[in-house]
Amino acid sequence: MDFSKFTGSDRLPRDDGAHETLWQRGEDDGIELMPQEGGAVPGSWNAPERIEFRPEGESEDEPQSPEPAAKAAGGPAGSDSVEEETRKPSIRERIVDKLWRASEFVEEWTPWALLILYYAYSIFFYVALPRTGTKVFWYFFLALSFIVSITVTIEASHCITPSKDARRAVRRLKETGHFPTPDEKLPTLDLVIVAYLPNEKDIIKKQIRYALREIVYPKEKITVNVVYNTPYPIEPLETELQELMKSYTNLNVVKVVKSKSKADNLNHFLAHEGKADIIGIYDTDHYPHPHGPRWAAERFCRGDGTDIVQGRCVVYNYDDSWVTKLISAEFDMIYAVFHPGRANEQGFGLFGGANGYWRASLLKQLKMQEHMLTEDIDSTLRAFAAGAKMVHELNTVSYEQAPSTVKAFLKQRLRWAQGWFQVTIRHATLALRQGAPGANIKSRVGIFVLLVFREVFFYVLTQFSCLLLGNFVTNTPRNISQVYDALFGYPLSGWLLIFNVVTLVVITGFTMRNRSEFTSPWIIAVYGAFMPVYFTILASLGLFSHARELIAYSSWNPTARTAKKT
Repeated sequence: MDFSKFTGSDRLPRDDGAHETLWQRGEDDGIELMPQEGGAVPGSWNAPERIEFRPEGESEDEPQSPEPAAKAAGGPAGSDSVEEETRKPSIRERIVDKLWRASEFVEEWTPWALLILYYAYSIFFYVALPRTGTKVFWYFFLALSFIVSITVTIEASHCITPSKDARRAVRRLKETGHFPTPDEKLPTLDLVIVAYLPNEKDIIKKQIRYALREIVYPKEKITVNVVYNTPYPIEPLETELQELMKSYTNLNVVKVVKSKSKADNLNHFLAHEGKADIIGIYDTDHYPHPHGPRWAAERFCRGDGTDIVQGRCVVYNYDDSWVTKLISAEFDMIYAVFHPGRANEQGFGLFGGANGYWRASLLKQLKMQEHMLTEDIDSTLRAFAAGAKMVHELNTVSYEQAPSTVKAFLKQRLRWAQGWFQVTIRHATLALRQGAPGANIKSRVGIFVLLVFREVFFYVLTQFSCLLLGNFVTNTPRNISQVYDALFGYPLSGWLLIFNVVTLVVITGFTMRNRSEFTSPWIIAVYGAFMPVYFTILASLGLFSHARELIAYSSWNPTARTAKKT
């Protein structure tokens, strides 16, 4: 599915042109993004050509070997000479190599062994447990699930107000023909595109040109900064990037020597490069909506003490696979329902690593922690501890890619899960000490639930699954009615089941109301129906990440991205 060009409407339409986007459905049906009708904002958006993760047949979450690229660029593939490459390794070297491989094997498979043992022991426990004991656990798990369902539904319902506010802001722009803040009063903006060049060498120049040409912001007040690292020279690309700076006065390309992570790149920029009032952070695969940075700047201009603005992320490679379809529905639920709902109800938001805007002084003070797997969430919690206020802006939209295979999806989510566990260990006491600024009691509860209770609930959800499987073993159903008895054969179970179904329907309805232009209603309905199973899978990944953190597992490969082959 390719992006279509924009003609009189500043949104991303479906391929057939008939899919009515969320942003255009009117006051009560969705949030309208920035239109360009009536000359409200000059210029139209020629949407960029689509990109894919990797050519077919290649691993989605493993970077390509540097040797072919280095040889093609005329650089050395390694440090060894020809003679060193042809000599046979010594006995000592072979022994060290085998021990290293054995250590990697143990490190890789220990979490799997622990997870399998956890499930096997838990199922056996419920099989051996007397019926009375099973009943106690049954009602305990159902009671917790009931409380979670109520809490989540209330949180989701609070997305209504931010949605209406966003639509009202766009409607006012259409009526007046200008943004609330005059151009001359806007803050200066550093837009930072962070890149690991071997993975993104095929798309980096296109992304730079897109940001320079399409983003609607006073040119004298915005600088596009490309901050990249590479373990080996990539020519002629690096020279071409430097040459681009001669064509664009508001482009700054920075190579970070010895960097090994996104956090290293950002920290270098914060220490040596950034000079603007606001810093916006993007990954290289993102396409910021042309008016996204302006809407973020408007939030800072309100004078309400906002320090961080997180925008909405939308998956645009929706049609790549069934995996991307489900992730697009998940992102709609997260970024258009839960995040703004939580920010409205509990008074705090979350920085998601991209499409986020920081007050420069705050970000330079905090920097990024390179040893954290989810340095974005860690920076959010450290910002709260420093007294920062964070909001969500639904009109600040960015379009990104989602993993298109199960393997890439699992690698991504395992990294996220382990990163969240690291953040929980480090910041759990924040809920007890102070919470987020401006909403002390609610934010304390919210942060506790988001960190501590979330990690504990992984065990509740998986134990409930083990109890169900144990019931199936001890009371193997012989017909459909016995299946129900095996699953819900206790008083009140049916009513609690009905209530949980109702909450799923309500949350799914909010998501449909706020869906993006790429996600179809039926995919959201399918995602809503399978949420209990999906969350159980995520809970299992959470337990797996606990095992990884226990053995100090730290191996991680960034997702490679290449341009679409023609």
